[in-house]
Amino acid sequence: MLTAGVPGAVDVTGAAGAVQENAWLLIAFPAFGALVLLVAGRRANGWGHLLGCATVIASFLYGVALFASVGGLPEAQRVRELHLFSWIPVNSLQVDFGLRIDPLSLVFVMLITGVGALIHLYSVGYMAHDQEGRTGRANTERRRFFGYLNLFVAAMLVLVLGNGFVTLYLGWEGVGLASYLLIGFWQQRPSAAGAATKAFVMNRVGDVGLALAIFLLFAHLGTTQYTEVFARAGELPSGVLLAITLLLLLGACGKSGQVPLQAWLPDAMEGPTPVSALIHAATMVTAGVYLIARANPLYALSPGGQLAVTVVGAVTLLVGCVVGCAYDDIKKVLAYSTVSQIGYMMLAVGLGPAGFALGIMHLLTHGFFKAGLFLGAGSVMHGMNDEVDMRKFGGLARYMPITFATFGSGYLALIGFPFLSGYYSKEAIIAAAFGEGGWRGWVFGGAAVLGAGLTAFYMTRLMFMTFFGEKRWKNLKSADGREFHPHESPAVMTGPMVVLAIGSIAAGMFFTTGDRLVGFLTPSLGELREGHAAALPEMAITGGTLALAALGVLLAWLFVGRKPVPVRRPERVSAVVRAARADLYGNAFNDAVAVRPTFGLARGLVTLDDRGVDGTVNGIAGILGFCSVLLRRWQTGFVRSYALSMLFGGIVVIAALLAVGAP
Repeated sequence: MLTAGVPGAVDVTGAAGAVQENAWLLIAFPAFGALVLLVAGRRANGWGHLLGCATVIASFLYGVALFASVGGLPEAQRVRELHLFSWIPVNSLQVDFGLRIDPLSLVFVMLITGVGALIHLYSVGYMAHDQEGRTGRANTERRRFFGYLNLFVAAMLVLVLGNGFVTLYLGWEGVGLASYLLIGFWQQRPSAAGAATKAFVMNRVGDVGLALAIFLLFAHLGTTQYTEVFARAGELPSGVLLAITLLLLLGACGKSGQVPLQAWLPDAMEGPTPVSALIHAATMVTAGVYLIARANPLYALSPGGQLAVTVVGAVTLLVGCVVGCAYDDIKKVLAYSTVSQIGYMMLAVGLGPAGFALGIMHLLTHGFFKAGLFLGAGSVMHGMNDEVDMRKFGGLARYMPITFATFGSGYLALIGFPFLSGYYSKEAIIAAAFGEGGWRGWVFGGAAVLGAGLTAFYMTRLMFMTFFGEKRWKNLKSADGREFHPHESPAVMTGPMVVLAIGSIAAGMFFTTGDRLVGFLTPSLGELREGHAAALPEMAITGGTLALAALGVLLAWLFVGRKPVPVRRPERVSAVVRAARADLYGNAFNDAVAVRPTFGLARGLVTLDDRGVDGTVNGIAGILGFCSVLLRRWQTGFVRSYALSMLFGGIVVIAALLAVGAP
């Protein structure tokens, strides 16, 4: 039964109502594809990739119809819930499995299925080349890869469409499982298996935070459904509310790769490039931002929780920028760029009503240009025998003109070039950060501006090392001994790249014209409210940001563009570069804070169990055994020995009685 999510609203009838009544089909299409592809086995090798693409395209088309059915409704009727069945009916714990159809979930549906469909189409060409190139035989694993992709999309749709925190958690864990399978797709590589395990374990750390937050909500409110939780959020004690918001933030940090749980994200590059685009652009890493935005009524009541989100976002965006400047692996540079850009989104949603919608806008524009950049990187790898070291590239613009043009549009959007999509969303976030006023405005706004300059530097460095300059791939061979022969990718790969390039150019202007996106999101996120008066005029903030970005481009040209790039990276570098190459010691920090203490605790518990518990049990058993040996020696089988023992025992008893009875 489809019911209105706000009091007094009426049910939708007709074609629009029918579309909304069957919104579960959005999830059913990719879930069906995953089931068939993973169960059918090798029988689906010939057509599995076609089914995988068809199911996600069907989900996208249904999402368009659903979006249209909601977009034409009055604002008061855009929040609706579809009850499917009673999921967990256990005494006071009553969890219904249903879907929440509202502007926030719908924009995520369009992003997930739209960009996901493009990535599926791209994968048809990419995985055919990749598998055959690596094995020298017909592709037998592409079907399994598309099954995992379908599973990922289905889980992500459950996450964003669920009508409660428990349903969200189901999708949350499903995304974690699917990402583990995709990152470790080439399980024969120790590095891929290790990266998948690392991602899975680090995400579990964040998942514990999310689970504890859900437990606290149920313990204090007796429900986990969004409608009831948000309506009664004011009943939560301030301390409990702060704990819940911090635990939700921990979950978001794990899934979105934010400090201090960001170390798994660059290692996830061990998976095929379409996986990198799916995880780092449109889906998994945005789940944390979705969680904070969805829980906006809780954060609106918790200034401490909001501040924590903002601090994490500001720190993360700078960490991602600094480390991105030092890497030579094209996919890892883009991975740390994702860490940084998700930091911008977290910074925005941490600003409360002044930034919720801005964070979602940057999430959407980022989905276009970052997916395009990752697919462009995959296209470069396709033409360079799967090489990822930018020091072995150079001069590729001439040999890959479509890749260069589409990649270039994503690059310009990412650095905030005027009037491209990233410019509108990033500039709005920076202005909102300065609008915090006081020291917060200067700190958070300054961090965002500095991040813009660093982004321009490392992305311009990537462009120079990859597409311009001398051809450093001449006379070089790949790891399997083949010579480099750069060439453009087939149309099935470049087509999605062109579509994403168009979005990278035009999406920002489309979203901001007439406040189209902000107005649409109002029923889910509330009215966009201005912050305090900024310390600087808006024109000064915009001009300063563009000037710093231009300075980053200039420095990249001075250090990289006008100089020959050595094929081997220099080893004599500054302490800052060494720290950046070591991920600012993020892995060392996690190792010292979490890994070593955990192993130490495990070893201590093993020792306690072995020498303490087992030692006590074995000691008691040894004593009893020793006593039994002594007693056994008394059992000789001779009557005279037993008689003598009885006589001796009687004498002892008589002596004891006499001693007790004596005065």
